[in-house]
Amino acid sequence: MSHRTLAARGLVAGYERGRPVLDGATLTVPAGRRLALLGANGSGKTTLLRCLAGRLRPTAGAVTVDGQPVAYSRAGLRTHRQTVQLVLQDPDDQLFSASVAQDVSFGPLNLGLDEAAVRARVAEALHLLALDPLAGRPTHQLSYGERKRVAIAGAVAMRPCVLLLDEPTAGLDPSAVAETLAALARLQENDSTVAMSTHDVDLALRWADEVAVVVDGRVVQGAPEVLLADGDLLARARLDRPWALGVGARLRALGLLPAGPLPRDAGGLLAALPPAPLVRS
Repeated sequence: MSHRTLAARGLVAGYERGRPVLDGATLTVPAGRRLALLGANGSGKTTLLRCLAGRLRPTAGAVTVDGQPVAYSRAGLRTHRQTVQLVLQDPDDQLFSASVAQDVSFGPLNLGLDEAAVRARVAEALHLLALDPLAGRPTHQLSYGERKRVAIAGAVAMRPCVLLLDEPTAGLDPSAVAETLAALARLQENDSTVAMSTHDVDLALRWADEVAVVVDGRVVQGAPEVLLADGDLLARARLDRPWALGVGARLRALGLLPAGPLPRDAGGLLAALPPAPLVRS
């Protein structure tokens, strides 16, 4: 895997003639960084991911990798999907083999790799997603969170430069969310660029290096602590303000936090508070 820059310029795309979901959307997935894609239901997040992955051809605009447009021929899409992989929200849309290892091996086998290379890729992907003990388990016996991680492992086995995840934490309990985020951290340490769509503004604030808000058919991209504090943008996008920024702003108004960027999570807020005064008995 190596860092490559995936981008979209002026995308127009939709599913009904004359009613584009995206209308001039521009986005850069920064190489080696974590991008959270936010927006209301129906805003176009999944449509944008499908365009970036080459699964949906826009009616206007371009998707590029390192500045080169995607070719929509069979060979061009095959090349693109070795660079960019999309994992859908529902893992059952992607899992169909008898066991975890067989499912993860599907992509590498389709690349025509020999048995040793396929085994190496499967072992690598299972290790990165902490799924080694489940290699022989039937996929239908897995929990929902485990199935989501297996779907991601199947994409990782293709060794893409960019991994696109559609709502990877949706429907998971806190423990499964933590396991998924830990797995994504390991992927980034192994030179994968990760972009995820999510409705969870608090997760986006604490996890992402950059956020992109899909609103009115377009994309507004920038630093999480800036965009997620923009009340007008959040209102247009029908998103709530992250609680850490709301609490932080209130604490600053009370004189309890210094000037500068607001903390992005509970740990940061606690660390930024002044020490409690000593109480002498």
